[in-house]
Amino acid sequence: MLSTVLLSVLALTVTSVQAIWPIPDSISTGNSTLWIGEVLLVTYNKEKIPWIRGYIPAKFTSQEIVKGGVSRVATNILDKNFVPWKLYPRLQLEKTEPALWKPKTYVSWLEIIQTEPDTPKTYKPLAGEVDESYNLTVTVKGKATISAVSSTGVLRGLETFSQLFYKHSQGPIYSSLAPVKICDSPVFPHRGVLLDVSRTYLPVENIYRTIDAMSWNKMNRLHIHATDSQSWPLEIPSLPELHQKGAYSQGMTYSPATVAAIQTYAIQRGVEVIFEIDTPGHFGIAALSHPDLITGWGATPWSTYCAEPPCGQLRLNESKVDPFLDKLMADILPRVAPYSSYFHTGGDEVNFNEYNLDPTVRTNDSEVIVPLLQKFIDTHHARVRKAGLTPMVWEEIPASYNVTIGKDVVVQSWLGDAAIESLTAQGHKVISSNYNYWYLDCGRGAWLNFAPGDSFADNYPFGSWCDPYKNWRLIYTYDPRAGLSDEAAELVLGGEVAAWSEAIDEANLDTILWPRASAAGEVLWSGSVDAAGENRTQVDAAPRLAEFRERLLARGVGAEAVQMTYCTQGMDGNVCLFQ
Repeated sequence: MLSTVLLSVLALTVTSVQAIWPIPDSISTGNSTLWIGEVLLVTYNKEKIPWIRGYIPAKFTSQEIVKGGVSRVATNILDKNFVPWKLYPRLQLEKTEPALWKPKTYVSWLEIIQTEPDTPKTYKPLAGEVDESYNLTVTVKGKATISAVSSTGVLRGLETFSQLFYKHSQGPIYSSLAPVKICDSPVFPHRGVLLDVSRTYLPVENIYRTIDAMSWNKMNRLHIHATDSQSWPLEIPSLPELHQKGAYSQGMTYSPATVAAIQTYAIQRGVEVIFEIDTPGHFGIAALSHPDLITGWGATPWSTYCAEPPCGQLRLNESKVDPFLDKLMADILPRVAPYSSYFHTGGDEVNFNEYNLDPTVRTNDSEVIVPLLQKFIDTHHARVRKAGLTPMVWEEIPASYNVTIGKDVVVQSWLGDAAIESLTAQGHKVISSNYNYWYLDCGRGAWLNFAPGDSFADNYPFGSWCDPYKNWRLIYTYDPRAGLSDEAAELVLGGEVAAWSEAIDEANLDTILWPRASAAGEVLWSGSVDAAGENRTQVDAAPRLAEFRERLLARGVGAEAVQMTYCTQGMDGNVCLFQ
């Protein structure tokens, strides 16, 4: 009998310390049980709001955003929860979960207090313009309180509140963590996922599901790489021929209504969408509708002219390019500006050899090409700024091509820590997608085919260009600010994990992203060190990530396993420690 009691207390204590992902700034919990059900008083700044499922905000107001968040939390707590048998020691679930026959104390009131009014920037902020911090308390008598400066902070607190609860093996929902006191805020203002919807079209429900999972991880930027040389799925009403000739198939496009719906769905969950139309490279598909604007389409051997087939870049000295881009941007930018403060103009992997084929350039000499690139970027970024948006570029624009960019431009770095050090030394604001750590498509084998002969032998056993596979443990080790001075570190706004879709589609998207992106999510929200200055370790993270993965599954996201059940039962990261 005594051993059973001790086991129960141990299970509750271990679980209570490790319940939340990403881990908050500070958290204290107890071991008193509370239940939660269909009846709950919810107030927002003293006004009642419904504890119901399925509420969709009608507009972008603080109360509507919060009402939507409360409704989704109600669904996740009451309907999409999980029985935590994988977290308890072997065969101990029924002995350690709370007894149904005992008197129950229910969470009776969820009080939400927003201390400052939202502004239009709350829903489409530049990095650092919205306060996402929150405080959460839950008493043993069933009173829960969330206080935050902004509605976005309320959403973060609601997500944490939802992670306090589990499903009983007999059905009811409970938490054995009361009393709870949490104070929390993010370390980085930009915490993102890049989805490539051009190499492989992703149905919109997959994008919605990714946004949901991001919000549960407290990630706040979805970067949609919308077009590339392989396909043009983005409908541009003023230039319909782009998608009519460039989409993979009829219906594999994103209409203006769909683009607006994606952005609205994201804002309701505290996520800002950043669209990218890559220029001047990665633009080959436009040759199907505008051949006079493109150089290198169909060029062979492709490896001489581009990073992957098919090749194709905008011509750099063609008089028709500027009117085309004027028309393109005049169409898309006003449809983005109400929902985002950024637009990504690309700029990566511009192959100078391709300009040997450009009848308006006819050379790969950088002394000729770089001034043309400078003029191109100056003109293109002026379009973005005119629409009230801040440009983003890939790092090659300033770092490889020596093109001068404005101080407002955010540079996305993917080539490693040395590049970040150099960019910040020049005063650039940076987000990191270091391919050595945060490229989720890497390490899964080559997607190209190799005919018998030298290429077969040279590339055997057909690994990817960026091996190894970036498992969650490797992802968790990466700190985008590591090794930088304090001044340089301030310029690193955060980062994005990238899912380039040469071999990713709707069938494997979830397992590619989750829970590996969750590991980056915790690094970006919580930082790589704890409040005592100690480095966070995978030994501490593994049990919490295994638990969070169960929540992802319960909520409909097909996240891959963290460890076998032997390692997760008992929530002790030392059980499967290498020796």
